[in-house]
Amino acid sequence: MPGFIKPQLATLKSKAPKGDQWLHEIKYDGYRVQVHVNSGRKKVYTRNGLDWTKRFSTIAGALDIPGQAIFDGEVVVVHEGRTNFSELQAELAAGRQYRLVYYAFDLLWRDGDLRKLPQIERKQALLDLLGENDIELPVLYGEHLIGDGQEMFEHAVKLNWEGIISKRADAPYRSERTEAWLKVKATQRGKFPVVGFVKDPSGVAALYLGRQEGNQLRYLGKVGTGWSRSVSSQIRKQLDTVVSPRSKLTKSVRKPKATWVEPTFVADIEYRDITSEGILRASSFKGLSCK
Repeated sequence: MPGFIKPQLATLKSKAPKGDQWLHEIKYDGYRVQVHVNSGRKKVYTRNGLDWTKRFSTIAGALDIPGQAIFDGEVVVVHEGRTNFSELQAELAAGRQYRLVYYAFDLLWRDGDLRKLPQIERKQALLDLLGENDIELPVLYGEHLIGDGQEMFEHAVKLNWEGIISKRADAPYRSERTEAWLKVKATQRGKFPVVGFVKDPSGVAALYLGRQEGNQLRYLGKVGTGWSRSVSSQIRKQLDTVVSPRSKLTKSVRKPKATWVEPTFVADIEYRDITSEGILRASSFKGLSCK
Protein backbone atom coordinates (compact mmCIF):
# COMPACT_ATOMS: atom_id res chain seq x y z
CA MET A 1 0.00 0.00 0.00
CA PRO A 2 1.48 3.39 -0.96
CA GLY A 3 2.00 6.34 1.34
CA PHE A 4 0.53 9.77 0.58
CA ILE A 5 -0.63 10.11 -3.04
CA LYS A 6 -0.31 13.54 -4.64
CA PRO A 7 -3.90 14.61 -5.42
CA GLN A 8 -5.46 15.22 -8.80
CA LEU A 9 -6.34 18.90 -9.28
CA ALA A 10 -8.97 20.62 -11.42
CA THR A 11 -8.44 23.23 -14.13
CA LEU A 12 -10.41 26.47 -13.73
CA LYS A 13 -12.95 27.18 -16.48
CA SER A 14 -15.54 29.91 -17.00
CA LYS A 15 -18.26 27.50 -18.15
CA ALA A 16 -19.17 23.92 -17.23
CA PRO A 17 -19.14 21.15 -19.88
CA LYS A 18 -22.19 19.28 -21.18
CA GLY A 19 -22.68 15.67 -22.19
CA ASP A 20 -23.03 12.24 -20.64
CA GLN A 21 -19.25 11.80 -20.60
CA TRP A 22 -19.11 14.24 -17.66
CA LEU A 23 -20.22 13.87 -14.07
CA HIS A 24 -20.67 16.95 -11.89
CA GLU A 25 -20.17 17.37 -8.14
CA ILE A 26 -20.60 20.24 -5.70
CA LYS A 27 -17.37 22.13 -5.10
CA TYR A 28 -16.93 21.87 -1.34
CA ASP A 29 -15.46 24.80 0.58
CA GLY A 30 -13.13 23.01 2.98
CA TYR A 31 -9.85 21.11 3.34
CA ARG A 32 -8.89 18.48 0.76
CA VAL A 33 -8.09 15.35 2.76
CA GLN A 34 -6.85 11.85 1.96
CA VAL A 35 -7.68 9.08 4.44
CA HIS A 36 -5.60 5.87 4.49
CA VAL A 37 -6.97 2.74 6.15
CA ASN A 38 -4.58 -0.20 6.53
CA SER A 39 -5.95 -3.16 8.50
CA GLY A 40 -7.40 -0.92 11.20
CA ARG A 41 -4.59 1.66 11.23
CA LYS A 42 -5.62 5.13 10.02
CA LYS A 43 -3.72 8.08 8.59
CA VAL A 44 -5.16 11.41 7.43
CA TYR A 45 -3.20 13.68 5.08
CA THR A 46 -3.80 17.22 3.79
CA ARG A 47 -3.46 17.99 0.08
CA ASN A 48 0.21 18.83 0.70
CA GLY A 49 0.90 15.56 2.52
CA LEU A 50 0.85 16.85 6.11
CA ASP A 51 -0.23 14.30 8.70
CA TRP A 52 -3.43 15.66 10.30
CA THR A 53 -4.62 12.36 11.78
CA LYS A 54 -5.02 13.86 15.27
CA ARG A 55 -6.99 16.87 14.00
CA PHE A 56 -9.37 14.60 12.09
CA SER A 57 -9.37 11.59 14.39
CA THR A 58 -13.19 11.43 14.54
CA ILE A 59 -13.42 11.13 10.76
CA ALA A 60 -10.63 8.54 10.67
CA GLY A 61 -12.38 6.56 13.40
CA ALA A 62 -15.67 6.54 11.47
CA LEU A 63 -14.05 4.78 8.49
CA ASP A 64 -14.18 1.41 10.21
CA ILE A 65 -13.57 -0.98 7.31
CA PRO A 66 -11.48 -4.15 6.92
CA GLY A 67 -8.44 -4.40 4.66
CA GLN A 68 -6.82 -1.49 2.85
CA ALA A 69 -8.35 1.63 1.33
CA ILE A 70 -7.38 5.17 0.36
CA PHE A 71 -10.15 7.77 0.20
CA ASP A 72 -10.00 11.21 -1.44
CA GLY A 73 -12.42 13.86 -0.24
CA GLU A 74 -13.04 17.13 1.56
CA VAL A 75 -13.49 17.99 5.25
CA VAL A 76 -16.12 20.71 5.71
CA VAL A 77 -18.43 22.38 8.17
CA VAL A 78 -22.00 22.88 6.93
CA HIS A 79 -23.41 26.22 8.06
CA GLU A 80 -26.77 27.64 6.96
CA GLY A 81 -27.16 25.01 4.25
CA ARG A 82 -23.74 25.21 2.62
CA THR A 83 -20.12 24.42 3.35
CA ASN A 84 -18.40 27.35 5.08
CA PHE A 85 -14.62 27.62 5.23
CA SER A 86 -14.46 30.26 7.99
CA GLU A 87 -16.67 28.08 10.24
CA LEU A 88 -14.32 25.16 9.54
CA GLN A 89 -11.29 27.27 10.50
CA ALA A 90 -13.03 28.31 13.73
CA GLU A 91 -13.73 24.67 14.64
CA LEU A 92 -10.13 23.65 14.04
CA ALA A 93 -8.75 26.65 15.94
CA ALA A 94 -10.87 25.64 18.93
CA GLY A 95 -9.73 22.01 18.67
CA ARG A 96 -13.29 20.78 18.08
CA GLN A 97 -14.37 18.04 15.68
CA TYR A 98 -18.08 17.46 16.31
CA ARG A 99 -19.22 19.70 13.40
CA LEU A 100 -16.75 18.25 10.88
CA VAL A 101 -18.08 16.25 7.93
CA TYR A 102 -16.00 14.31 5.40
CA TYR A 103 -17.38 14.14 1.86
CA ALA A 104 -15.60 11.18 0.25
CA PHE A 105 -15.67 11.58 -3.54
CA ASP A 106 -13.01 9.16 -4.83
CA LEU A 107 -11.48 5.79 -3.96
CA LEU A 108 -7.83 5.39 -5.00
CA TRP A 109 -7.01 2.06 -3.37
CA ARG A 110 -9.03 -0.95 -2.24
CA ASP A 111 -6.75 -3.91 -1.49
CA GLY A 112 -4.99 -2.83 -4.67
CA ASP A 113 -4.52 0.22 -6.92
CA LEU A 114 -7.75 1.60 -8.44
CA ARG A 115 -6.28 4.73 -10.04
CA LYS A 116 -6.27 3.33 -13.58
CA LEU A 117 -9.99 2.57 -13.43
CA PRO A 118 -12.44 5.06 -15.00
CA GLN A 119 -13.76 7.76 -12.66
CA ILE A 120 -17.31 6.39 -12.73
CA GLU A 121 -16.10 2.91 -11.70
CA ARG A 122 -14.05 4.31 -8.81
CA LYS A 123 -17.10 6.21 -7.56
CA GLN A 124 -19.24 3.08 -7.73
CA ALA A 125 -16.58 1.15 -5.79
CA LEU A 126 -16.57 3.94 -3.20
CA LEU A 127 -20.35 3.91 -2.85
CA ASP A 128 -20.36 0.12 -2.50
CA LEU A 129 -17.58 0.16 0.10
CA LEU A 130 -19.31 2.77 2.28
CA GLY A 131 -22.66 0.96 2.00
CA GLU A 132 -21.31 -2.54 2.68
CA ASN A 133 -19.67 -1.33 5.90
CA ASP A 134 -22.58 0.85 7.09
CA ILE A 135 -20.41 3.97 7.19
CA GLU A 136 -22.40 6.93 8.52
CA LEU A 137 -21.78 10.52 9.68
CA PRO A 138 -19.36 12.22 9.87
CA VAL A 139 -18.55 10.48 6.55
CA LEU A 140 -20.80 11.06 3.54
CA TYR A 141 -20.61 9.92 -0.07
CA GLY A 142 -19.93 12.78 -2.50
CA GLU A 143 -22.94 12.58 -4.85
CA HIS A 144 -22.79 13.54 -8.52
CA LEU A 145 -25.10 14.27 -11.45
CA ILE A 146 -24.55 13.43 -15.12
CA GLY A 147 -25.50 15.73 -17.99
CA ASP A 148 -25.73 19.53 -18.30
CA GLY A 149 -23.04 20.95 -16.04
CA GLN A 150 -23.97 24.56 -16.73
CA GLU A 151 -27.50 23.99 -15.47
CA MET A 152 -26.11 22.49 -12.27
CA PHE A 153 -23.70 25.41 -11.93
CA GLU A 154 -26.56 27.92 -12.21
CA HIS A 155 -28.37 26.08 -9.41
CA ALA A 156 -25.13 26.20 -7.38
CA VAL A 157 -24.98 29.97 -7.77
CA LYS A 158 -28.59 30.38 -6.59
CA LEU A 159 -27.87 28.22 -3.54
CA ASN A 160 -24.68 30.20 -2.80
CA TRP A 161 -22.41 27.16 -3.16
CA GLU A 162 -18.77 27.69 -4.07
CA GLY A 163 -19.24 26.17 -7.54
CA ILE A 164 -18.99 22.75 -9.17
CA ILE A 165 -16.35 20.24 -10.23
CA SER A 166 -16.89 18.42 -13.54
CA LYS A 167 -15.06 15.11 -14.07
CA ARG A 168 -14.63 12.91 -17.13
CA ALA A 169 -16.50 9.70 -16.36
CA ASP A 170 -14.00 7.58 -18.30
CA ALA A 171 -10.77 9.13 -16.99
CA PRO A 172 -8.19 7.52 -14.66
CA TYR A 173 -6.84 9.29 -11.58
CA ARG A 174 -3.72 11.36 -12.29
CA SER A 175 -1.68 13.16 -9.62
CA GLU A 176 -1.52 16.52 -11.40
CA ARG A 177 -3.70 19.36 -12.63
CA THR A 178 -5.61 18.04 -15.62
CA GLU A 179 -8.53 18.87 -17.90
CA ALA A 180 -10.20 15.61 -16.93
CA TRP A 181 -11.29 17.56 -13.84
CA LEU A 182 -12.69 21.07 -14.40
CA LYS A 183 -13.85 23.59 -11.82
CA VAL A 184 -16.29 26.45 -12.30
CA LYS A 185 -16.42 28.84 -9.36
CA ALA A 186 -19.36 30.97 -8.25
CA THR A 187 -18.67 34.52 -7.20
CA GLN A 188 -20.68 37.34 -5.69
CA ARG A 189 -20.45 41.02 -6.54
CA GLY A 190 -21.19 44.20 -4.61
CA LYS A 191 -20.34 47.88 -4.23
CA PHE A 192 -18.66 48.94 -0.96
CA PRO A 193 -17.43 52.34 0.26
CA VAL A 194 -13.67 52.85 0.24
CA VAL A 195 -12.57 53.97 3.73
CA GLY A 196 -8.80 53.96 3.22
CA PHE A 197 -5.89 52.76 1.14
CA VAL A 198 -2.27 51.62 1.35
CA LYS A 199 0.14 53.62 -0.83
CA ASP A 200 2.63 52.19 -3.24
CA PRO A 201 5.14 54.27 -5.24
CA SER A 202 2.83 54.83 -8.21
CA GLY A 203 -0.66 54.14 -6.90
CA VAL A 204 -2.34 51.90 -4.34
CA ALA A 205 -1.25 48.55 -2.92
CA ALA A 206 -4.63 47.86 -1.28
CA LEU A 207 -8.01 49.42 -0.58
CA TYR A 208 -9.75 49.22 2.80
CA LEU A 209 -13.50 48.75 2.48
CA GLY A 210 -16.51 49.37 4.67
CA ARG A 211 -20.12 48.27 4.77
CA GLN A 212 -23.04 50.52 5.65
CA GLU A 213 -25.39 48.92 8.19
CA GLY A 214 -28.02 51.47 9.15
CA ASN A 215 -26.09 54.44 10.49
CA GLN A 216 -23.05 52.28 11.20
CA LEU A 217 -20.06 52.08 8.84
CA ARG A 218 -18.32 48.79 9.62
CA TYR A 219 -14.95 47.49 8.44
CA LEU A 220 -15.27 44.83 5.72
CA GLY A 221 -11.64 44.01 4.96
CA LYS A 222 -9.37 44.90 2.08
CA VAL A 223 -8.84 44.21 -1.59
CA GLY A 224 -5.40 44.12 -3.21
CA THR A 225 -5.91 42.61 -6.68
CA GLY A 226 -7.78 43.36 -9.86
CA TRP A 227 -6.11 46.49 -11.19
CA SER A 228 -3.31 47.28 -13.63
CA ARG A 229 -0.53 49.77 -12.85
CA SER A 230 -2.30 52.54 -14.79
CA VAL A 231 -5.65 51.88 -13.05
CA SER A 232 -3.83 51.82 -9.68
CA SER A 233 -2.40 55.26 -10.44
CA GLN A 234 -5.85 56.54 -11.43
CA ILE A 235 -7.41 55.21 -8.20
CA ARG A 236 -4.71 56.98 -6.18
CA LYS A 237 -5.38 60.32 -7.88
CA GLN A 238 -9.09 60.06 -7.09
CA LEU A 239 -8.60 59.00 -3.47
CA ASP A 240 -5.97 61.70 -2.83
CA THR A 241 -8.76 64.26 -3.25
CA VAL A 242 -10.75 62.90 -0.26
CA VAL A 243 -8.02 62.11 2.29
CA SER A 244 -9.23 62.36 5.90
CA PRO A 245 -7.13 62.87 9.07
CA ARG A 246 -8.95 59.96 10.74
CA SER A 247 -10.96 56.86 9.95
CA LYS A 248 -14.67 57.29 9.28
CA LEU A 249 -15.48 53.78 10.49
CA THR A 250 -17.92 53.62 13.40
CA LYS A 251 -15.54 51.29 15.22
CA SER A 252 -11.92 52.04 14.43
CA VAL A 253 -9.48 49.33 13.33
CA ARG A 254 -5.72 49.43 13.70
CA LYS A 255 -4.10 49.74 10.28
CA PRO A 256 -0.67 51.45 10.62
CA LYS A 257 -0.14 51.71 6.84
CA ALA A 258 -3.59 53.16 6.11
CA THR A 259 -4.29 56.53 4.57
CA TRP A 260 -7.90 57.16 5.60
CA VAL A 261 -10.40 58.80 3.25
CA GLU A 262 -13.93 60.17 3.30
CA PRO A 263 -16.24 57.34 2.08
CA THR A 264 -17.02 59.28 -1.10
CA PHE A 265 -16.03 56.54 -3.54
CA VAL A 266 -17.42 53.01 -3.82
CA ALA A 267 -15.49 50.03 -5.14
CA ASP A 268 -17.15 47.39 -7.29
CA ILE A 269 -15.89 44.10 -5.79
CA GLU A 270 -16.15 40.48 -6.86
CA TYR A 271 -15.80 38.12 -3.89
CA ARG A 272 -16.37 34.56 -2.76
CA ASP A 273 -18.27 35.31 0.47
CA ILE A 274 -18.24 37.22 3.76
CA THR A 275 -16.77 35.31 6.70
CA SER A 276 -18.50 34.85 10.05
CA GLU A 277 -16.22 37.66 11.31
CA GLY A 278 -17.70 40.00 8.69
CA ILE A 279 -14.65 40.10 6.39
CA LEU A 280 -14.64 39.73 2.59
CA ARG A 281 -13.04 36.53 1.32
CA ALA A 282 -11.25 36.08 -2.03
CA SER A 283 -11.99 39.64 -3.18
CA SER A 284 -11.04 41.26 -6.48
CA PHE A 285 -11.42 44.90 -7.62
CA LYS A 286 -13.61 45.58 -10.66
CA GLY A 287 -14.10 49.35 -10.68
CA LEU A 288 -14.38 52.63 -8.75
CA SER A 289 -17.16 55.22 -8.84
CA CYS A 290 -18.59 58.10 -6.83
CA LYS A 291 -21.52 57.46 -4.53
